[in-house]
Amino acid sequence: MIRPGTKLNMVFVLLCAVIIVSGCSPSRSGNVYTSDQAMRAHTIVEGTVESVKLVTIEAGEKPVAGTVIGGVAGGVLGSTIGSGSGSKVGAVVGSLAGAAAGAAAEKNMGTRQGIEIVVDQDNGQKIVVVQEADVQLSPGDRVRVLTSPDGTVRVSK
Repeated sequence: MIRPGTKLNMVFVLLCAVIIVSGCSPSRSGNVYTSDQAMRAHTIVEGTVESVKLVTIEAGEKPVAGTVIGGVAGGVLGSTIGSGSGSKVGAVVGSLAGAAAGAAAEKNMGTRQGIEIVVDQDNGQKIVVVQEADVQLSPGDRVRVLTSPDGTVRVSK
C-alpha cells in the first residue's frame, strides 16, 4: 500500500529530473569551450562580417527524457483521481498529458536565440556560422573564424 503523499513525492522527484536533464543541452556559444577543446590548437582565418541574422537554435534531439518523465509523473498524478476504473482512466489521461507537457518543456528549455553570421574570409572563402547570440557583430566587423580540432567553428572579434 502507498502511503499518503508518496505519489506526490514521486511526481516532484520526476519533475526535478526533467528540469535537470533538460538543462544539459550543449552550449552553442562563441564564448564557451568544452574541456576537450581547451588547451588544443585551433586554426584561425581572419575575415569580414558580410551579414548577421537572428535565428532560433533548437535542441537537435527529440525530447525523449521530458516525454518519458512527464508521462510517468502524469500517470502517477492521474491515478490519484477517483478509484477503481476511474483511477485507471485518470492514469492514462494523466500519462498522455504529462508526456505532452514534458516534451514541450524539454523542447523549450533547449531553444536558444542565435545568430547566423556570413563571413568573407581573407583566404577567399565565404562561410556561414550559426552560434548563440552572445557576441555583438555587425556587417563590416573584422573577425576571427576559429576551427577546433573536433571541427567546431566559432566567430569572435
